[in-house]
Amino acid sequence: LSALKMLDVGKWPIFSLCSPEELKLIRQACVFGSAGNEVLYATENDEVFVLGMNCSGCLGTGDMQSTIEPRRLDSLCGKKIACLSYGSGPHVVLATEEGEVYTWGHNAYSQLGNGTTNHGFIPCQVSTNLVNKKVIEVACGSHHSMVLTSDGEVYTWGYNNSGQVGSGSTANQPIPRRVTSCLQNKIVVNIACGQMCSMAVVENGEVYVWGYNGNGQLGLGSSGNQPTPCRIAALQGIRVQRVACGYAHTLVLTDEGQIYAWGANSYGQLGTGNKSNQSYPTTVIVDKDRVIEIAACHSAHTSAAKTQSGQVYMWGQCRGQSVTFPHLTHFACTDDVFACFATPAVMWRLLSVEPDDHLTVAQSLKKEFDNPETADLKFLVDGKYIHVHKVLLKIRCEHFRSILNNDDEIIEMSEFSYPVYRAFLEYLYTDNIRLPPEDAIGLLDLATLYRENRLKKLCQQTIKQGICEENAIALLSAAVKYEAQDLEEFCFRFCINHLTVVTQTQGFAEMDHDLLKNFISKASRVGAFRN
Repeated sequence: LSALKMLDVGKWPIFSLCSPEELKLIRQACVFGSAGNEVLYATENDEVFVLGMNCSGCLGTGDMQSTIEPRRLDSLCGKKIACLSYGSGPHVVLATEEGEVYTWGHNAYSQLGNGTTNHGFIPCQVSTNLVNKKVIEVACGSHHSMVLTSDGEVYTWGYNNSGQVGSGSTANQPIPRRVTSCLQNKIVVNIACGQMCSMAVVENGEVYVWGYNGNGQLGLGSSGNQPTPCRIAALQGIRVQRVACGYAHTLVLTDEGQIYAWGANSYGQLGTGNKSNQSYPTTVIVDKDRVIEIAACHSAHTSAAKTQSGQVYMWGQCRGQSVTFPHLTHFACTDDVFACFATPAVMWRLLSVEPDDHLTVAQSLKKEFDNPETADLKFLVDGKYIHVHKVLLKIRCEHFRSILNNDDEIIEMSEFSYPVYRAFLEYLYTDNIRLPPEDAIGLLDLATLYRENRLKKLCQQTIKQGICEENAIALLSAAVKYEAQDLEEFCFRFCINHLTVVTQTQGFAEMDHDLLKNFISKASRVGAFRN
């Protein structure tokens, strides 16, 4: 959450009920409800407030009174919220950073997990079968609930008319029960719910699905409901990282930054260019850029995605229009798609909002990088200047402490390219790096030379996020050259998982002889060539 940019909650109409002073204090928020008319938010000092219609007591205030004034939820104040989801009733499921689960709101189908069907007017902790379990992710369908624990187990409860609880029957589930069947020995890393179906991504990138399948939203090639988890065989060999569910359609994001979609398509929400439902996973073409985030919400027929270069696309039902191909927006985040174009205007996740008025020391330093007005030193790289401050360089880097003199004004640098050296100097101001994986290899070289261990780790992370079949061998070679063992293992695993395509690339054809021998030997040891 802390990685999110400053987000403007003012795009959601309900926030017009808050004063500018109140809006400044908000750090987390979630707009929900059948018309986007309910909101829960947390302030900078961990106070929790609610506002809106209060259908089925979903605001947790102890009554069913609507409110246009923010009301404080004392029982949640001081508890840091980690994640939150909501159903159609609505009911709300919230997890704290401690891993505790609280539910309230509509409960006609036992979706609060407390063993009753009485609506819950205040947040109550759900502990049955979750004692000593730390919940790290929550998801709600229309009237069922699902949580993921830190040890990779999935628990469900609530409405089960189509098998969405995954118990093998269609009886409603009044308390949390672990989903077993073929998930018994799997470690789950991500969960999502459509209106009446459930999805789980496991550690090795497989996707398991269960529940309602009338629109093909389970991706099994059929339309029959599924009362227990079933692996999507059509994704064999594709490693999925995340899943997102709309009302009756599904999106997944692979480790190569590709999107597959399936299910209902009456508004073009699959992004395939038509309105035909798909019961098998279908590739979604979002420009030629790598996708890093997918977004959908069980109350809407809208899809959104964000690419590595920060572009945000939307498709499906957008303000009543059917958009059948991914459409490039001017937004900076997928959340804004749902604020401005989804019906209702809800949030697809708990939103985290950073303050924007006060500049910290770190933010002030970031602003001064490459500022000729305040700089007292210039680096000349590839014929271009980079403006910096000697004192900051000396404070931040051992290398500069030993080489910089007070009378230096211009230093020529020929060992590294301009993008690489600029990224290094900017890192000293920001603690972050912004450059493509291929340039990160050059920066890894520099970090090794200057003994900047944290920078080495960041480079390895950037390379991992940018790996694809085309560049995998080049990145593996770099990892070996710079003795980055963790990265070497990651690149090797990626090559093994995509062996057929990787061995047909230019990079493999030009691979160094010794490296090739080691690669084949190691691949053989892990069983890559077994029939």
